[in-house]
Amino acid sequence: MAVKFIKISVLYFVIGACIGMYMSMTEKFSFTPVHVHIILLGWMSMALAGLIYVVFPTAAKTALAKVHFWLHNISLPIMMIGLAFLVSGMDKAGPAVATGGTLMVLGIIVFAINILKNVNN
Repeated sequence: MAVKFIKISVLYFVIGACIGMYMSMTEKFSFTPVHVHIILLGWMSMALAGLIYVVFPTAAKTALAKVHFWLHNISLPIMMIGLAFLVSGMDKAGPAVATGGTLMVLGIIVFAINILKNVNN
């Protein structure tokens, strides 16, 4: 799982950088929340989780790591697409943000449980 986390985090890094470049070129910064969340939850959090799983391979081999991976990668696009629509003025996109955000928090909780349970001295 460690390598999967690291590789997909790079994809989120590219997406976040492209959004940042778009905002810079157009001087329209309404997508800043999307850019920041993709960089932090996509690039940084997933890369860090991947590195943690490299250091603690026992935790990486669990079903919890797989659940974390899939929850994170299903929830983040849902939340970010919803957020992009929301900041573009589509008020009906709120449920997508809430659904994605809830699934993201669940994924983070699964990660925390995995680390607390499977990372020992």
